[in-house]
Amino acid sequence: MAEHAAIAVAAHPDDIEFMMAGTLLLLREAGYRTHYLNVSSGNGGSLVHGGAALRRIRRNEARAAAKVLGAEYHESHTDDLEIIYAMPLLRELIAVMRDVRPTIVLTHSPQDYMEDHTNTSRLAVSAAFSRGIPNIASRPRRAAWGGETTVYHALPHGLCDQLRRRIVPGAFVDTTSVQKTKLAALECHESQHGWLQASQGMNSYLRSMEETARKVGRLSRRFKVAEGWRRHSHMGFCSPEADPLRDALGKKYLVNRAYERGLARG
Repeated sequence: MAEHAAIAVAAHPDDIEFMMAGTLLLLREAGYRTHYLNVSSGNGGSLVHGGAALRRIRRNEARAAAKVLGAEYHESHTDDLEIIYAMPLLRELIAVMRDVRPTIVLTHSPQDYMEDHTNTSRLAVSAAFSRGIPNIASRPRRAAWGGETTVYHALPHGLCDQLRRRIVPGAFVDTTSVQKTKLAALECHESQHGWLQASQGMNSYLRSMEETARKVGRLSRRFKVAEGWRRHSHMGFCSPEADPLRDALGKKYLVNRAYERGLARG
């Protein structure tokens, strides 16, 4: 059997660690090759450092975090607030998808509190969709790849959309066994401690991540800490029944039956 790959595509350094890293760690344990991509350099997130210095700092922090997660690091492609849904950036992400050939794509919620996140979600979905279309050129050029890929959307920060409405997960992943490693990866982003406290009211970004994981765990009614996911439409990506997260994680993956019933009712 060919080795499976999974890629986490997020907006900024530390976004993967907040909402996706536990699932990425479990996929690695399940035998997946795992990949780590922040679309932005994170150059805006500081009250102390200038943009050029912060790019270097956050790149080093992200590389260290990817190493903790055991994932292959991919370079960022743009800067904060410059994640725009446009062809130049999309072509670069298509090249990544064709290189990685992921069975699983983990990315942001389509609804989130800032557009860097929602635009990253759109770009990741379109890049995955375009993976097998030969007439859509990537940059750099890569041959089209027609294998199946399934896209999963993480929960938004704050667990709500832009209008403060609660987002309900379609499935939960039990991250209890890897929570310490997830925390260690987030600790690599030391430059963000003061920034997140000042800009977003996170008294401790480490504590905020753990509080979110516990909230999602309570929503599951089964797991102590968890990450939540919604599966993207299969059309253009994979077979209708494809759910590779379920297949890889087994009992650590819990489908939200209430969510599924809501989908069935339309």
